[in-house]
Order: sequence, then structure tokens, then C-alpha cells
Amino acid sequence: MWDCKYHIVWTTKYRYEILKGDVGYRCRELLREIAISKEMVIYAGAINRDHVHMLTGIPPNMSVARAVQYLKGKSSHKLLSEFKHLKKRYWGQHLWARGYWVATSGNVTDEVWMEYIKNQEPPKPDDEFKVV
Repeated sequence: MWDCKYHIVWTTKYRYEILKGDVGYRCRELLREIAISKEMVIYAGAINRDHVHMLTGIPPNMSVARAVQYLKGKSSHKLLSEFKHLKKRYWGQHLWARGYWVATSGNVTDEVWMEYIKNQEPPKPDDEFKVV
């Protein structure tokens, strides 16, 4: 049994607002698939136009850095191969900016993180993992 939760945020390279419409929805699907394949749990999430917020459970046998590497790397590769207009903008094959921000949810209750993520735009998501 484990309960290791992390609030993770990362941005698109150059903060370009590309995560809208079909790209945002596909990004959400990919992040869910990657998380399931690596035994991670997504408790809440928000995809804004230029960054991603996730409250994620990461198994103790995987480091946070490795989990983010999987999430960013695999989603970047898939999005760039599926959306040709992104490949033109990110010709260097790097969709995400370097680095990420992370905090354990032990310092703040899960409800506070979920409320923070829920209050990201737009106010009425179609489910608990929205695309802005």
C-alpha cells in the first residue's frame, strides 16, 4: 500500500498557448494513458493553454523525476507526431519547457490542491481533468 501524492506543474516551451481544442483533449488522453501504464494515479488535473497541473499519485518505486520524464517525454513525442502544426512550431522536437514544479501534498491537504486545480479556467470542466 502506498499514498504518495504530488502536485506537478510544467509549461510548454516558450509558453506558447497551444494546449487548446483538440491538442488539449489529446494531451489529456495521453497523460491518462501514460499514468495508467506506469501505475500512477491522477487525482485531479487541468490543462491550461500553456501549462499542465496534475495532482498525481506516484508509486514509491519510481522517482518524481522519472514520472515527469515519462509524462512529458511520451506526450511530447505523440503530440508532435499527431499534430503537424506543432511539428512546424517546435522543429527541435521539444514541446515542453525544461523543468517542472513539484510539491508533496503532505504540506497541504488534498482538498486544497483539488480546489486550486478546480479553480483553474474554465470554471465548468467536462470532468475532473479539464482542458482550458
